[in-house]
Amino acid sequence: MIFYFEAFKIFFKIGAFTIGGGYAMVPLIEDEIVNKKKWIEQDDFLDLLAIAQSAPGILAVNIAIFVGYRLRGVKGSLVTSLGSILPSFLMILAIALFFASYKDNPYVEKVFKGIRPAVVALIAAPVFRMGKKAKLTWKTIWIPVVAALLIWLLGFSPIWIIIAAGVGGYLYGRWMKDDGNGSSLNSSHHIGEVSQSERGA
Repeated sequence: MIFYFEAFKIFFKIGAFTIGGGYAMVPLIEDEIVNKKKWIEQDDFLDLLAIAQSAPGILAVNIAIFVGYRLRGVKGSLVTSLGSILPSFLMILAIALFFASYKDNPYVEKVFKGIRPAVVALIAAPVFRMGKKAKLTWKTIWIPVVAALLIWLLGFSPIWIIIAAGVGGYLYGRWMKDDGNGSSLNSSHHIGEVSQSERGA
C-alpha cells in the first residue's frame, strides 16, 4: 500500500509541476524512478520509453502506464496513470472556468511568452540525454538525423519511421548473430585443422 501511495505522489507531483508535455516529463520521471527510487534499471527505462513513444496516445500517460505495469502490474499502471492525469484534468478544469476572463490580460500574455522558450529547453534536454544514454556513436548518429529530416522536410509519418527502425534493428540483430555464429564456426574449423596438423607432425 505504501508503494502505491508513493508512486501516485511521484507522478502527481511530476504532472502538476511540469510544463511542456510528455517529453518535458521524461527527465523528471527518470530522476525519480531510476536515480532516486531505483525501481527500474536505466536500460529498462529506455526500453519502456521507446515502447511508450511507439504506442498510440499521449506520451506522458503511456510512460506512466508502462512504468506502473512494470512495477506492479495492472494496479500499478492504474495508480501511476491516475497520478499523471489528475493534475492536468484539474488544471484544465480550472482554466475552463476562470481563464476566459483573463486571457486578454497583458500580464497573462507576458507570462506565457516567457514560458514558451523554457518549454523548448525542457523538450530539448531529454532528447540529448536520451541520445547519450542510447550509446549513439559516429556510426549510428546518422539514424536519428535521417529520421528527423524525413519527418521535418519530407513530411514522413513517425509511424513509418518507427516501423522501419524496428525492422532494421531486427534484421541487423539477426545479421550480427549469424555473422557471430559463422565466425565461431570458422574459428572452430581452424582450430580443428591445426590440431590435425599437429597430430600428423
